[in-house]
Amino acid sequence: MTLTAQQLFEVASRYRDTTKEYYLRQEASPQHERLAALWQQELLKMERWRAFLRALEQELPGFTFGDGTAPLSPCFRCIAYPASSYPHPEVRWAVVGCVSILAPVYSLYGVEFEFEGRVRKSATVRFVPLPPHLAAVASVIATRLEAEFGVTELPPAFARTPVPLFVESKEPPETTLFDALFTDRPEIIP
Repeated sequence: MTLTAQQLFEVASRYRDTTKEYYLRQEASPQHERLAALWQQELLKMERWRAFLRALEQELPGFTFGDGTAPLSPCFRCIAYPASSYPHPEVRWAVVGCVSILAPVYSLYGVEFEFEGRVRKSATVRFVPLPPHLAAVASVIATRLEAEFGVTELPPAFARTPVPLFVESKEPPETTLFDALFTDRPEIIP
């Protein structure tokens, strides 16, 4: 079943704050408590996720796959690095696949890095359409995510939809549906 942007927003708002009321408090908001409880359930699926990453490495031998899953972001994230450059600091780009734990959707994006000498200075996130050097590996990841987890791609127009939610470092009107379902800092990857 394909969900509308409004339905996805309603799902996300169960797990993301709609006000700043709890921002400086010691106690967690009801939404944050729901997200923490959901993560406890989802962590039981980590071995399945790790097996998925191993299968991707077999299918794409020119890449090394990392796990970018983080507890503040409601998604599992796989990161494909060109095998010839990872784990060296000169890695210039990566492709990231995210599976939301809030809704049966995924998203793909690329990250391109700028360096000053051997020091990473900045990262640029590229959403669809991806440049050709990112699109080929993204296509394989998309096919595998759909087959393994039964998820559908979050349409780009939905991903860019502003939502009135407070998500870690983002707040309205900058917060998007992508931020709420996946991560507010897609450029931060290991």
